[in-house]
Amino acid sequence: MTQNIYDNAEFFAGYSQLGRSVGGLAAAAEWPALWAMLPEMRGLTVVDLGCGFGWFCRWAREQGATQVLGLDVSENMLGRARAETSDTAIVYERADMERLVLPATTFDLAYSSLVLHYVADLGRLFAEVRRGLAPGGAFVFSIEHPIYMAPTAPGWSVDATGRKTWPVDRYLVEGPRTTNWLAEGVIKHHRTIGTTINLLIRTGFEIAHVEEFCPTEEQISARPELLEELERPMFLLVAARVSST
Repeated sequence: MTQNIYDNAEFFAGYSQLGRSVGGLAAAAEWPALWAMLPEMRGLTVVDLGCGFGWFCRWAREQGATQVLGLDVSENMLGRARAETSDTAIVYERADMERLVLPATTFDLAYSSLVLHYVADLGRLFAEVRRGLAPGGAFVFSIEHPIYMAPTAPGWSVDATGRKTWPVDRYLVEGPRTTNWLAEGVIKHHRTIGTTINLLIRTGFEIAHVEEFCPTEEQISARPELLEELERPMFLLVAARVSST
C-alpha cells in the first residue's frame, strides 16, 4: 500500500499551510506550463490521480469537463475536497495508487500532480491508466524531478567561486528514499527520467511532451524566490496519449 503520509496529523498540518494548499492552482508555479499541456476540457470525462483538496477537479468542471473522478488515498485530503465542492458531476473516492483499478476505456484525460513519486510500482499504475483511457485519451502529470529528489542533503551549498551547487547522490541508483519533509520518514521512489519515459512507452503510450520546469522571467519578477529554481529543475512535466486507432 502507498504510504499514507497525508493522514499523519503533523504532515497534514504543515501541508495545509503551503502556498499551493491555500491558493490552489494559481499558487503553483508549474501550473501554467501544465495547463498548456492539457487538452480542451469541454465534454471530457476526467480522472485525477491524487486529487488532494480537489483544486484540479473543480477547475476541470469550470472548463467544461462532463464528469470528474478525484481519487486519493488520504481521508484528510478527501474530506477537505468534499467540503469545498458542491458539484454532483465531481465524485471523490478513496484509492491506493499501488492497487488502483479503473473501468476500461472510460476516461478522456488522466491527470496527476506531484503524486507519482510516492508510487513504488509505477509500471503497474501506468498500465492501469492506459487501460482506463479511451482511444485518443491523454495522460498529463507532474512529478518531483529526480535530480531534485536525489540530493545528499537538503538545499544548496556555495563553491569557491560563489556559485550555488546542488549535491546529487547516486542518481542512477533507483529505489525508495526517505526524507524528512513536513514530517519524518516520508518515503519517495527515485527513478531516472529515462525509466519514467520508458515505462510509459512500454505500457503503450505515445509521448507528446516532456518538460523540465523552469519559471518564466515574469514569474521570477513577481516571485523573486523562484530564481532559485534556475539552479536545478524541481518538477518534471509529461504529456502522453493513447493512439486514437
